[in-house]
Amino acid sequence: MRKIIVSAWVTLDGIFDADTMGQWFAPYDSEDRRKYIQNGILASGAFLFGRKTYEMLAPYWSSLKNNEMGVADQLNNSPKYVVSSTLQQAGWNHSTIIKENVVEEITRLKQQPGKDIQIEGSATLIQSLAAADLIDEYQFLVHPVVMGSGKRFFKDGLQVQGLQLLETQTLELGVVFLRYQAGKKK
Repeated sequence: MRKIIVSAWVTLDGIFDADTMGQWFAPYDSEDRRKYIQNGILASGAFLFGRKTYEMLAPYWSSLKNNEMGVADQLNNSPKYVVSSTLQQAGWNHSTIIKENVVEEITRLKQQPGKDIQIEGSATLIQSLAAADLIDEYQFLVHPVVMGSGKRFFKDGLQVQGLQLLETQTLELGVVFLRYQAGKKK
């Protein structure tokens, strides 16, 4: 059975807002952070997105034709699933819209053979899948910045309990990689 792996880039106080990435993500660019991101994408057999993340990433990555950053081919040629009740078309290669029965469809995807499924960004989707006990692993790149305000990865009221730390690694410029196995509800 495939795992669903969350890949998230956040500040120390849990902000992951794409609108402010120039302040907290861009200044911490490094070779080892790029390598971590690349390895995660290349290890994945499929990608799962919420509508907002899909609409942000699809125009950029679908326009790349020369395996830019060592991952464009993987992103463009792998199956992509976008969970949305409002998206009418998903024009990025190999994209499928999941409009209904989300928990059942994601459960079915996990049961298919193949490499793991990675979720990039998509906090709203992640929160609904966490509540349904479908997340297997969380991988965070934590940046040494406290923003103080902004869109937080975990919303108030969401409880994700029983996380088991599997790995930590300090990257260049003080960025920390954290990998957790999700605890399963009883």
